[in-house]
Amino acid sequence: MANHRSAKKRYRQDITKRARNSARRSNVHTAQKKFSKVIDEKDAGAIDQQLASTISQIMKARTKGVLHAKTASRKVSRLSKAANRAKSA
Repeated sequence: MANHRSAKKRYRQDITKRARNSARRSNVHTAQKKFSKVIDEKDAGAIDQQLASTISQIMKARTKGVLHAKTASRKVSRLSKAANRAKSA
């Protein structure tokens, strides 16, 4: 544990930020799981709706610094590709 006042404050802030980042990352994972379930059902309307929701969660995590920009872009690209494959099949 830190000894200086500023280091103690930084430690408290880190705990808060870690919890927020963990929650945001969890939201992204949950959205991706929901998207994969919708893909299995092959309902075009639901796929578009869930894709938009999932992309929104990913971009929010990217904006907040939870995900790296290229990681977010890669995830969005893969989801879009999967959605297009599922709708055309």
